[in-house]
Amino acid sequence: MADQSKLPPTDVNRTEWGKAPPDDSERKFLAGPHDRSSELLRTLRIAWEFTRGFRKLHWVGPCVTVFGSARFARTHEYYALGREVGAELARAGFTVMTGGGPGLMEAANRGAFENGGQSVGCNIQLPKEEAPNAYLHDFVEFHYFFVRKVMLAKYSYAFVGLPGGFGTLDEMFEVATLIQTGKIRNYPLVLVGRDYWRPLVDFLRERPLALGLIDEVDVARFHVTDSPAEAAEYIRAIALKNFGLKYRVPPKRRRWLFE
Repeated sequence: MADQSKLPPTDVNRTEWGKAPPDDSERKFLAGPHDRSSELLRTLRIAWEFTRGFRKLHWVGPCVTVFGSARFARTHEYYALGREVGAELARAGFTVMTGGGPGLMEAANRGAFENGGQSVGCNIQLPKEEAPNAYLHDFVEFHYFFVRKVMLAKYSYAFVGLPGGFGTLDEMFEVATLIQTGKIRNYPLVLVGRDYWRPLVDFLRERPLALGLIDEVDVARFHVTDSPAEAAEYIRAIALKNFGLKYRVPPKRRRWLFE
């Protein structure tokens, strides 16, 4: 039976976060072929979403994307943990990027925001038009989940998983798959909260790894810790050593590119 102290308290402000799209357009889009003119128009809309995201996030600097549940209230211990993760990443010189929502996304953004770091959100349109959390220096809103997921991956040099449900698991495993298949570089994957993540890591070793479905390196790629400071230092060391990141003045915007 689950430890009740680890479960998120009821919070009326978060119960519908991420539950459904704002309308049925995505459902229709994914329901098979449509007439060619409408699919062309949708392709243009998707291309515009990508372009808008690229323009908006070009200047955010080296990011660390933090994934985590929207369902934890501010009084929960995991919220405090997420807040400290954001703070430590900001102190290490990274921009903290999240999905921009409540719960642990807000916690990580808040930690960065309150400690002099940059805090960015990639929001998704939702049925109740949830506003971005209050701890963002900048945000961009998307209609399509898959466009948002590209943005969360494209600008980050590491990925942190705080406790979360299907969305968090989906995002972390998608990044792990991109690394495994060589689609992105071997960026750090950090899971914060040993008690929460240990059963998942044990499952990966006892089932997929034991059956030869993944390799040892795929499991070892996940760095599990309880310490936000350790997580940030682990990320900083790898980013400086393996990816050549340097602390420098950001480039100037060019007006002729509408920046």
